[in-house]
Amino acid sequence: MMPIAKLPGLTSVRMQPSKHVGPHALGLVPDSEQTRLLAQFGIVFLLFTVGLNFSLPQIIAMRHHVFGLGTAQVVLTTAVVALVAWLSGLPFAAAFVVGAVFAQSSTTIISKQLNDQGEDQTRHGRLAVAMSVFQDVTAVPFVVIIPVLALGTAGAIALPLGMAALKAIGAFIVIFVLGRWVLKPLFHEVAARQSSELFTLTVLLVTLAAAAATEYLGLSMALGAFLAGMMLGDTEFRHQVESSIRPFRDVLLGLFFVTIGMLIDLSILPEIWFWALAGAVVLLVSKVILVTIIAVVANIDPRTALRTGIVMAVGGEFGFALLAIALGATVISPELAQVALYSVLFSMVVAPLLISNNGWLAGRAFSLPIASAEGAPRPGESLSQLSDHVIIGGYGRVGQNVGRAFEEEKVPYVAVDLDGARVRESHAAGLPVYYADSSEHSVIEALGVRKARLLVIAHDDVTAARRLLVYVRSIRPDLPIMVRTRDETHVDELLEMGATEVVPETIEASIMIASQALLLVGVPMNRVIRRMRTLQSNRYQLMREMFPTEHPIVGAADEMTVKERLHTVVLPDGAHAVGKRLGDLELECREVQSLIRDNVRQPHPGPDTVLQAGDGIVLFGGSKGLKKCEKRLISGV
Repeated sequence: MMPIAKLPGLTSVRMQPSKHVGPHALGLVPDSEQTRLLAQFGIVFLLFTVGLNFSLPQIIAMRHHVFGLGTAQVVLTTAVVALVAWLSGLPFAAAFVVGAVFAQSSTTIISKQLNDQGEDQTRHGRLAVAMSVFQDVTAVPFVVIIPVLALGTAGAIALPLGMAALKAIGAFIVIFVLGRWVLKPLFHEVAARQSSELFTLTVLLVTLAAAAATEYLGLSMALGAFLAGMMLGDTEFRHQVESSIRPFRDVLLGLFFVTIGMLIDLSILPEIWFWALAGAVVLLVSKVILVTIIAVVANIDPRTALRTGIVMAVGGEFGFALLAIALGATVISPELAQVALYSVLFSMVVAPLLISNNGWLAGRAFSLPIASAEGAPRPGESLSQLSDHVIIGGYGRVGQNVGRAFEEEKVPYVAVDLDGARVRESHAAGLPVYYADSSEHSVIEALGVRKARLLVIAHDDVTAARRLLVYVRSIRPDLPIMVRTRDETHVDELLEMGATEVVPETIEASIMIASQALLLVGVPMNRVIRRMRTLQSNRYQLMREMFPTEHPIVGAADEMTVKERLHTVVLPDGAHAVGKRLGDLELECREVQSLIRDNVRQPHPGPDTVLQAGDGIVLFGGSKGLKKCEKRLISGV
């Protein structure tokens, strides 16, 4: 195999700045060391905000699928691509950098594209976004490892790498202790001053001090910023900190991408386009295959696994960052860096096309025989002869319980699912379960939807549920349709689209727990039943009045997705609302739920209530209304 360093087109690459906005174009902006140094702070602030979203409790909550799958994807992609590059003649250090660069995926492209096409809450969408965000964390060890690789031999690398690992652990312990015992009290004091300028300056000070500390230890500035962000992510100031740092992050990150663009030499593209395209193909194909295999091994159904792999195939912005670090440490040659840069760039160009067609591509792949679904029975034309039956879309935990209830009541039903092993086992047990996607028009027709008495959508794929609702309502406006969702986020939307009933799984579980708890403390059965019916008849409105969580589990609704929620505002000394009547404040949130004064809760305080310093006011409303109410109470704005 011909070494990459000797490939045609790379030996004559002109890497010196030309006279012709960057050194490789018009030459108006020089590729100066000062510009690159300033641009590095874009990555510092970016990793700080990533750390804010990865507090320790959240990382613990994500330790299963996301943590394991994310680690496996990054490690395997890095190893496989690095091995291919090394066998092609690259030095080990350069091969490792190429593997690390190709392992990254663009969280920005993935999340925005999935959101635009309504797949952000699907199974493959949630998994892909979570894994891509986890990759941002894996950039932290890479920025530690890559500069050390410049030392060359394995023996020379081992000691510095071990020392770097020990320093990183030490930095984590120090920043963890400071974050627990210093940062939180510090931000409490700063917040009490009610000065947005002081708060912003404190955020900058903490970020830059943590970055300077890890740089002093010989580690990356980005590592210190990430650790500081992770510590602050475990506090109630996380959202305000992120809001304060965002303008600096966006400006400096924009400058960073400008410097990345300055690294790309358009004049050499005619000479290296073939190898750049080949690199892009390797990047895309390897990640699709590896992510799909990893997901299938983790017991995710093959179709969802393949769709996740297609979405994850795109290269990422952190790949550019790692290349910049490798170039600065002379771990990779400028010639090879140009090929890698263009490879990632080409993959990002085709990413929207791949992501938008991930369902079609997976459908085409699954029209061929595959091992996971082999032997799983599919619905045939004979099922369309069924009449007065129930159709169950999704035969997981919920679908099986629903089917069991129908079977005991002698109600005929037919179910479909995309898990081949589950379908085989169920069908072998004599149950009417088939392998198919219920959201496809031909499938729902084959299941006899025109003669069915009820449709139950028992899976939690909201996008598939939307498609199925639209089609079924167009041909059977009278058919009762029950939809299961994971939480209350999409209840109103699905009802408007034609669902007869929408059952949020988490809320129904909480209602049952509450009812059993009431029975255990002696509340009469008739009162418990009446309370349950009240909660269900008003579309769970009372149960939606929830306080948000600071550490949402991946895939669960958090305060950014729930339309209305509870929020408590504690009035400090000197707050605008202190001494004023509640009715005179003209609050824009939906309602004031309660007032906490001297540890005593007063439900639904009247408009004549005079507020005092230290009062806790529990508000209910949408996110924008809650923010306006809080500002009104604190500062009078």
